[in-house]
Amino acid sequence: MKDCVLALDLGTTGNRAVVFDSELRVVAQSYREFPQLFPEPGWVEHDPERIWSTALACLQDALKAAGKGRVAAIGITNQRETVVVWNRRTSKPVYNAIVWQDRRTADACVALRSRGAEATVRRRTGLFLDPYFSATKIRWILDHSPDVGPVLQAGAAVAGTIDAWILWKLTGGQVFATDSSNASRTLLCNIEKAAWDDELCSLFGVAREMLPEIKPTLSDFGVTAPDLLGVEIPIVAVAGDQQASLFGQGGFTPDVAKNTYGTGLFLMGHTGTKPAFSEKLLSTIAWSSGGVVEYAIEGSVFVGGAAVQWLRDGLGLVKSAAEVESVAKTVPDSAGVVFVPALTGLGAPYWDADARGAFFGLTRGTQRGHLARAALEAMAFQTVDVVREMERATGRPLRKLQVDGGACANDLLLQIQSDLLGIAVERPAVRETTALGAAGLAGVACRLWPDRNAFASRRKLDRVFEPQSNPSERDRAYQRWRWAVDRTLSSKRN
Repeated sequence: MKDCVLALDLGTTGNRAVVFDSELRVVAQSYREFPQLFPEPGWVEHDPERIWSTALACLQDALKAAGKGRVAAIGITNQRETVVVWNRRTSKPVYNAIVWQDRRTADACVALRSRGAEATVRRRTGLFLDPYFSATKIRWILDHSPDVGPVLQAGAAVAGTIDAWILWKLTGGQVFATDSSNASRTLLCNIEKAAWDDELCSLFGVAREMLPEIKPTLSDFGVTAPDLLGVEIPIVAVAGDQQASLFGQGGFTPDVAKNTYGTGLFLMGHTGTKPAFSEKLLSTIAWSSGGVVEYAIEGSVFVGGAAVQWLRDGLGLVKSAAEVESVAKTVPDSAGVVFVPALTGLGAPYWDADARGAFFGLTRGTQRGHLARAALEAMAFQTVDVVREMERATGRPLRKLQVDGGACANDLLLQIQSDLLGIAVERPAVRETTALGAAGLAGVACRLWPDRNAFASRRKLDRVFEPQSNPSERDRAYQRWRWAVDRTLSSKRN
């Protein structure tokens, strides 16, 4: 009986396959890491063949544990913006995958900006002209790979994000496609048309013919080659990881957003069937199906849980990341201490790469508990910053925040978050919401659930945090935060 779907979650440090049944119970799962490559400062690469081999091993392990006959379909979700260029005749990469974290094309972005390209890019893609995204990475490989020349001359070079690479391998080279959510992260896609844009392709020097077909998120993406898994399984959904997480959290309306508390903070909210544009946040395609494209607005914060890691590794303030909660609980509040964790600059909504971190309000009475609590508050304050900008862009107040990521295990953090936002914060029972979202998309596509609301109705919550502070306390705390941030911005420092 085919009562399960399989989510293939292609992450930045490893791959995971999770089999869910119709009640969203985890039937089987497998995880494999792959190496991170840092050939030069600021460069981050992955071996595409290792991404593929670990993904295949995860699929084989999970299917063996669950039983191949139970899996109705596969949904894929992936690290976004990372790109691979390969030879379509041999299926061999011409260079390592350049990862979304990689900054080697910063100068190329500056050059394009100096030519006045930023406005066109923002208007058509909803993104910033930044090396974070895919287009300049593709161009760099075409310009610098020692193996790409003959492949280009033969007309065999193709480029795609990780989903396209794995689809190609899973289908034995029969399907060269991506979905609209991933395409919208490349700087080459017009998000209002959900199509490759010829002017953008020309701007970045990426031939349209090299790029995969853009399909709706819920689509026929082919079937797995039978020699790989011993069975042909339909691949029916593909989505970028943050979009999959939003779907997994049931974020289908503008009054609900999700926030991932990881090394950074990734906050995303649904904006309906028209993109909502903001000067400070990203506009992107959430997912698409049946001719309908839905959009999201997104803010990325550079330092979230990384601030706690710094307290542990840099200052020795705590012995483990988990310990920060108990240390922060040794004091009733931060006693006026504010921490702006601009350790690698500030992301949304400030976008100041030259900002620098600082503690404010230190006295002789300051204890390590105050510093620990200020670090947790910094994650919450940064989330408030992005939420307020989202609300301005959409014109809709947020009703609740759905959370996931490693740091959401911290009860104190989530209570602080609820207090500062003044709304409920919900933590799901299943924390792997990226995989859950891929499973949800696939299950809706193959009719395991009749629609997305039926999928969402099966989600279970672990805990709901309700605000306990009063509005005046909330406002005073936020004003202190904004005062501190203002003093860390590069344009305001003496």
